[in-house]
Amino acid sequence: MKQDIILAGVGGQGILSIAFVIDNAALKQGFNFKQAEVHGMAQRGGAVQSHLRISDKPVFSDLIPKGVADMILSVEPMECLRYLDFLSPEGIVITSRSPFVNIPDYPDIEKVMDAIQTVANRVIVDSDKQAKEAGSPKSQNMVMLGAASPHLILEETNLTEFIRILFAPRGDKMVEMNLKAFDLGRTAAIKC
Repeated sequence: MKQDIILAGVGGQGILSIAFVIDNAALKQGFNFKQAEVHGMAQRGGAVQSHLRISDKPVFSDLIPKGVADMILSVEPMECLRYLDFLSPEGIVITSRSPFVNIPDYPDIEKVMDAIQTVANRVIVDSDKQAKEAGSPKSQNMVMLGAASPHLILEETNLTEFIRILFAPRGDKMVEMNLKAFDLGRTAAIKC
């Protein structure tokens, strides 16, 4: 059993928080994993991506080859497009429809969404709306993790355990808000 996941977004969207939760849930379930990430110019708004490789067998390479990824999990729709050539023909795209407009020539969002719609297996979630409902626009990353959760080889209870651990230093209110964001994303994805 294995799963190769590319996380995509921009600096400040919490891509590495998603990776923390997935990586630790994988370890708890006894999987092997490798992770490699690129921090876009190490600044808020720069492209950020992470390769996560989870397997019940040894994993020898950190990087996912083109055409092999089982999932692209993106918190930003344009960033999703950057990695479509990594997706396997049977892979799934899970992306937000909420753009993070960080450049003056950001493409027309309808054209971006039309390009994503060409992927046969996809889940598109309004992460901005769900995050606001959860109590914080900054929780879009947990909305997207929730949207991906039905398609991960990881148990939901392990994912939520590590959401609790990740946000515990920030207090109970922050933990509950992010768990709510996760649940709203999961529910939205199941309805897709």
